[in-house]
Amino acid sequence: MSDRPILIGIVGGTGSGKSTVARAIFESLPEKNIAIIEQDSYYKDQSHLTLEERQKTNYDHPLAFDSELLKKHLSELLKNKSIEKPLYDFELHTRKKETEVVYPKDIIILEGIMILDDIELRDMLDIKIFVDTDADVRIIRRIVRDLEERGRTLDSVIEQYLTSVRPAHIQFVEPNKKYADIIIPEGGYNQVAVDIMVAKIKSIIEEKKKI
Repeated sequence: MSDRPILIGIVGGTGSGKSTVARAIFESLPEKNIAIIEQDSYYKDQSHLTLEERQKTNYDHPLAFDSELLKKHLSELLKNKSIEKPLYDFELHTRKKETEVVYPKDIIILEGIMILDDIELRDMLDIKIFVDTDADVRIIRRIVRDLEERGRTLDSVIEQYLTSVRPAHIQFVEPNKKYADIIIPEGGYNQVAVDIMVAKIKSIIEEKKKI
């Protein structure tokens, strides 16, 4: 078996529970063997724009992401090389000056809304998981998150959802569910599905130890 790390993609609409699934898997495995990369960290740097201009950006479109940098970093990790992952400021809508060093691990989890839309990125994934959650649950989770963590107002969250989030989900997220190897209804609250994934990953780790 190759010493190349295993790359797992976890995708789903906003508020679907992708992060919950990723954390549930992470917490069930030895920390030294797994790393998590968030697609949200790879929003394009917009420091050259005014705050007003940044606020008008459609963050729910594939073009909002620096996909080339993400693919470059994943390629480095798959070659067992460390990377400096960008950090994003969701209140100022641009990258922070600081970066985070991510070291190569046996298992790498990539989670985000658009990771199955890019064919090159999709082909890099060894396991593709789609987290499927009802739209009403997702919008409620989005509202709570954006109000508590991202400094948004209720009106701005609702307007963004109707004008960009929902159309982007219909165009770029939902159609790519067909590429998933596994579909998990109700995200991290589906303990049976999470347990199955953890068992599969543990078996991969055990196989790698035999090399």
